[in-house]
Amino acid sequence: MIVFEQAAAPLVRAGEALVAGRRIAGRLLPYGPEAGGIPFRFDPVDRRFVFPKPEATIAVGPAEPDRWTEALVRVPSGPVLIGPCSSAEPMRGAFRAAAEAALSSGRPVYLLDPEPGAVPEGAGQAAVVLCSWRPGRPEAAFPGLAPAMAAGLTCAALFPFLPGWTGEADAVEALVAVAKAGGAVSVTALAPSADGEGRRGIVEARSVAQPEEAERFFDLVHHGDWSERLADRLEEAHAVAARHGLASMPPRPVGRLERPGNAAAAARLEEMAERLEKGEHRAALLHAAVRWIDESRRDLSAVAREGNFRRIFPFSGSVAAEAEGALLAASMQR
Repeated sequence: MIVFEQAAAPLVRAGEALVAGRRIAGRLLPYGPEAGGIPFRFDPVDRRFVFPKPEATIAVGPAEPDRWTEALVRVPSGPVLIGPCSSAEPMRGAFRAAAEAALSSGRPVYLLDPEPGAVPEGAGQAAVVLCSWRPGRPEAAFPGLAPAMAAGLTCAALFPFLPGWTGEADAVEALVAVAKAGGAVSVTALAPSADGEGRRGIVEARSVAQPEEAERFFDLVHHGDWSERLADRLEEAHAVAARHGLASMPPRPVGRLERPGNAAAAARLEEMAERLEKGEHRAALLHAAVRWIDESRRDLSAVAREGNFRRIFPFSGSVAAEAEGALLAASMQR
């Protein structure tokens, strides 16, 4: 039996992380991590499978936006991720309250698998819905797309790239086609965590979804060379998305109080970092530049137009050139 219990305080995970290549400064968890209602889900931040217990007590955040607003003070500047949601949302309202608070704060917001009615009206460009993959019939791979599209929200599809399962050429083609038909503007293949715990979760998920494949899949995951070939295979998935006219990264939302040029520059640098295969140091530098932009209170497009951007930007070379180019391009679009 699943029991929902009111949490004493909002559940907030402060600290920088990446979701599908996009920086988040923190995460609001309206419901405890074991949200129930499905046999498993793939967490796009930790890149691991989560398996709700059949009997558990789930902590529920407050239904008052003010409580979430207070909690957001602890989260550094930049985008926040809210979710996942829960089937209890219509009665509890914790996801909607967290979303209202985050949107009102002026931050960019990513909404992970909201239930219908869980997103406040008028979110506009300030929010992007991340729709997770579900196993089963290919046409139902991204069940969150339909309600999010009906609410007029920008949607991005995410799926774990798994050897011998979702990572095969025909499976990728089918998933990208379903995402496009459902209205997604992007579809991202996520590399799963390949440590021991991550591999065990992959095998358990396949065993739950398709028990007849369990033994063969175990050997592939634990004894195959799929992790060494992952980078090349992911590039193939990106190519499939491009062929269907979809981006391979979710769009970056623009917070209601955020400068559009600043958001565009941050997005450009995130995309540069995602293209780097083995340049971890370079990627870390780019993400540090994104953090600096997110924390800036100035209209950096105006600074760039005046020719002063590189005087205040603490990064040089191609990082500065790309950021400045995005800022100037954003100015031209006004």
